[in-house]
Amino acid sequence: MGLVQDIQKLTDRPIVIVNDGSAPSFQPFYDTLTNDYHCLVLAHPKNKGKGAALKTALREISKIYPNLLGVVTADADGQHLPKDIVAVGDALIEHPTSLILGTRNLSSKNVPWTSRAGNRITSFVFRLSSHRRVKDTQTGLRGIPKIYFEACLKVHGDRYEFEMNMLSALAADDVSFIPVPIDTVYLEKNKSSHFKPWRDSTLIYFHLLKGIIKMSISSLLSAALDLGLFTLFTYYIFEASVNGILAATILARCLSGVFNFTLNKLWAFQSKGENVKKAIKYFLLFVVQMLLSGYIVTWLATLPFNVTLIKLVVDGLLFLLSYFIQKTFIFNQKANNHK
Repeated sequence: MGLVQDIQKLTDRPIVIVNDGSAPSFQPFYDTLTNDYHCLVLAHPKNKGKGAALKTALREISKIYPNLLGVVTADADGQHLPKDIVAVGDALIEHPTSLILGTRNLSSKNVPWTSRAGNRITSFVFRLSSHRRVKDTQTGLRGIPKIYFEACLKVHGDRYEFEMNMLSALAADDVSFIPVPIDTVYLEKNKSSHFKPWRDSTLIYFHLLKGIIKMSISSLLSAALDLGLFTLFTYYIFEASVNGILAATILARCLSGVFNFTLNKLWAFQSKGENVKKAIKYFLLFVVQMLLSGYIVTWLATLPFNVTLIKLVVDGLLFLLSYFIQKTFIFNQKANNHK
């Protein structure tokens, strides 16, 4: 109640509140917000999660306020100060096509080490997956332009992972992010938060690393196919001679490469169209990656380490590099459309 009162002292902008499955005993509280403070209260009969609550708000707000510029989302646990909520709204007015992010100083002494470490890891992983630097990926104080409501409503996730998934989706659409410095408030070491570290962190990281996980599975399946085809060709089609083994190796590698390209395109990156151009780029990357692996492993073989271990490390690093190249330059739908 106090948060609403303090916000209304600073601005006359409408306030929308989502009651995400609160017990019936809290209904008088929401009635007061509706009748005395003229807030729009939306309700879920059962708790559906933060993501679902935000989606409900965006969906209903777009109907009730069709001419609205956008919304400011804020947590109701006292960690977002009224002046900062209003400041994010002001920034949204100034930048009506950008996502506004209330950004905390997570180096402050009052920040629990678990929150600090979690945010830094998430920011690092987000930067790897999206090539975008966001200092505070877990902030719930955001200004979302109305032009992105539909995109947000299509984002997967109904709990805390929704906010990270939203960042990923808007980053993929080249939406600019505007950070707005806000006060860092953690009450009783974040005791009021409903964030479930194991469950919610798993959902967040799974989405961020989903592309790498899918590409890893695709690579393993392709390697298994390559080995199976090589065995088939060597023993049943070609002779187990030098020329036969060479022919089996080349044919098996080409067929498994086609399989890997198709699986990456349709499943790992879900990219459409321009098959020939993408296949050419993929083939060039395939050849360069293979040559680099052979060259680097040969160069490092003089070190006092097991060659197999060296190849494992080198190929692992090249795999990550290959993932980002495929995601950014080969199967990136937007990048291909711009050409």
